[in-house]
Amino acid sequence: MPELPEVETVRRGLEQKLNNFIIKKVEVCRESNVAFPSNKEEFIKGLHNSLLYKWNRRGKYLIAELKKIQNENIQFPLEKSLKNNGFLVVHLRMTGYFKFIDNYTQPCKHTRIRFFDKKNNELRYIDLRSFGQMWWIKEGLSPYKIIKGLGSLGPEPFSKDFDANYLKKVIYKRTKSIKAILLDQTIVAGIGNIYADESLYSAGISPFREAKTIKKNELINLKESIVDVLKKSIGSGGTTFSDFRDLEGENGNFGLQTNVYRRTGKECRKCKNLIEKQKISGRSTHWCPNCQK
Repeated sequence: MPELPEVETVRRGLEQKLNNFIIKKVEVCRESNVAFPSNKEEFIKGLHNSLLYKWNRRGKYLIAELKKIQNENIQFPLEKSLKNNGFLVVHLRMTGYFKFIDNYTQPCKHTRIRFFDKKNNELRYIDLRSFGQMWWIKEGLSPYKIIKGLGSLGPEPFSKDFDANYLKKVIYKRTKSIKAILLDQTIVAGIGNIYADESLYSAGISPFREAKTIKKNELINLKESIVDVLKKSIGSGGTTFSDFRDLEGENGNFGLQTNVYRRTGKECRKCKNLIEKQKISGRSTHWCPNCQK
């Protein structure tokens, strides 16, 4: 599943590539990918003549601010008087990705939703397993109330609210493993299996440790490791081990730099001990028994 760096990579690509993209046509190829409204025609009608004004990210969610275009002869840069038209919210789930197409091509069988502008440029959403979802939240409604997962997210790893004091507070008395804690989106938004493993390795903390046993100085180190690992991955365009692609269809390169994730049986880059794998909370976990205590 795309995690924070992959979703941030997509957000940046959308923001850069879709400058002045006004939706003139929407084609829903698979209705189950539209989560809200329940009527796909309402989804299509609501997005018509909408400018994809600004792209934001919250955890693993992409959030596009929409502006309603009434005048076909609108001039850019935009007038400030344009009316808001709510939000287009996207969760890529396991295998979803966007592709920008400026020369018409037939959609593949895994194409789920297509957006076209007046020049017939296409923003194509492709999803092999079809777990991804989109919501059109009309003006006056709150995405954070309608989308349960969005409304319950913990702080962003790059925010001032995410620090060692916060971590100490939320893990106090918890007997869950620190790996399970990092995967909990209500505690910290955007971290998944890859970056939990990599951050714990960088911090020298065993993924099996009970959260309540981790000392304050270790939490400071863990917080810094999380931020550092995420920044490095964003700089590499995210991680690709299976389906993730950016807007240009390119793989992320951070997978080439991982220290433990998907390196089972290979030598630790620090101590030459062999990397091991075991499941925690149903998720494959990779670690070095010598470097992580």
